[in-house]
Amino acid sequence: MTDFASFWAMLTDVPLVGSIDELMVRGGPVLWWLAAVMLVFWILVLDRVLYFFWLFPKYQHQWVLQWQQRSDRHSWYALSQRTAWLSASESSLKRSLSLMKVLVALFPMLGLLGTVTGMISVFDVMAAQGNSEPRLMAAGISMATIPTMAGMVAALWVCLFIRDCMDWQSANNCT
Repeated sequence: MTDFASFWAMLTDVPLVGSIDELMVRGGPVLWWLAAVMLVFWILVLDRVLYFFWLFPKYQHQWVLQWQQRSDRHSWYALSQRTAWLSASESSLKRSLSLMKVLVALFPMLGLLGTVTGMISVFDVMAAQGNSEPRLMAAGISMATIPTMAGMVAALWVCLFIRDCMDWQSANNCT
């Protein structure tokens, strides 16, 4: 445990890591949830990219070879087999897309949840202190604004990524 603590202490000396750690602390627990959802999303994106550029061409080549090795290509059974292969390929390409769409919708929702929890924190401080001391409310305001900003930035970033993927898909005649 002390090795990890000393490693983390060494990393926090680097300005970027220290500021990310500080940002996560100021953003509160909702920002950690947002980071976890973002990590899951990008793991799914990496899975799809690796599948599309590495595995799918191999499967596609295999299906084409199987089709070319068939002597009968015009019967109902042969066309049904071809349709099944095309359906399987389309299904494999679209795997995880619905989960990715749900995660995209979660980004701004988690940001708004951060706003609500931060404002509750501000109101708790106001109720406990009986006044509106700005220094005491600053942590709650940070907890309210940082997750909202992060959720919106994440959603916009992902929407731009999806737009680029759709442009690439249409340019390469993929359906």
